[in-house]
Amino acid sequence: MAYIIDKSARCGVIGYGSWATALVKILLENEALINWHITNEEVAQHILKHNVNPKYLSSVYLDTSKLHISGDLDAIVSESDVLLLAVPSAFLKSVLEKLSQSLEDKFVISAIKGIVPDEYVTIAEYLNERFGLPFEQIGILTGPCHAEEVALERLSYLNVVAKSEENARLLVEKFSCDYIRYNILTDIYGTEYAAVLKNIYAIAVGICHGLGYGDNFLSVLISNATCEMARFLKETYPYDRDIHSSAYLGDLLVTSYSQFSRNRTFGTMIGKGYSVKSAQIEMNMIAEGYYASSCIWHINKKWHIDMPIADAVYRILYERRNVRSEIRMLSEQLR
Repeated sequence: MAYIIDKSARCGVIGYGSWATALVKILLENEALINWHITNEEVAQHILKHNVNPKYLSSVYLDTSKLHISGDLDAIVSESDVLLLAVPSAFLKSVLEKLSQSLEDKFVISAIKGIVPDEYVTIAEYLNERFGLPFEQIGILTGPCHAEEVALERLSYLNVVAKSEENARLLVEKFSCDYIRYNILTDIYGTEYAAVLKNIYAIAVGICHGLGYGDNFLSVLISNATCEMARFLKETYPYDRDIHSSAYLGDLLVTSYSQFSRNRTFGTMIGKGYSVKSAQIEMNMIAEGYYASSCIWHINKKWHIDMPIADAVYRILYERRNVRSEIRMLSEQLR
């Protein structure tokens, strides 16, 4: 029997970073109560007392009368029917290893644009392999949408991805608000990998920007990145997808060009001469593309797909190759 989300399903959010906070803000528009897993007790108490997250999107007012905040993951999971994962991919395993509650009757949505490090699988694949969760009970929330603009209630577009369009429509009802528009898709694999790849390409754009390359060059770089993404998705998981839609190209564009893009910022610092470690320390935020670069490189050892941009980023970040030389060689391969 097909798994269908109940209209009265209770929502739980796992994570308390900027994107998690933005998702809570969106859900507060419709839900009577949201379960929110926050492991930092100081942050939790500050939210309950002052109605704002002191670390992320601190301008966003949070109605605490509609929030159940707890550091007990089992309690949050047991009291929720729909779970939104919004922690950095690098920390997902350490967060979920504390879980003893079954996910058997849950619908789990990944709002994480990353791959599980050392596992070399996407979040959906990890949920399926580690917890035995059927893909029919897994959703993806993705698209060209920065948390900072959600905080400002600027019109944004998100993609709700699920095997069942009926489930996707029910989720859209829960997320619906004046400043968010939604598209419904069924390409779980493609949208998730596109969200991973665009972070790598945004680092490449940042590196080139840091080196002093101009908009003319960056436009060619991003055009080639689009082709590279399409090639990877087509060869690893053929599907009737429009690579030029917002879930794929749109997300790549905003991550490559936006002032809010962590991955572009990280890349810019690398291009300006920062070491990986010093850039990470100064940013004090996770650039998912750093971890994704290694994961995609390892995954591609199986497929041998032509990915010169992703390969160049990997060599710069993990093999400590000369940045300027790598980009110069890359420029000879762009068309």
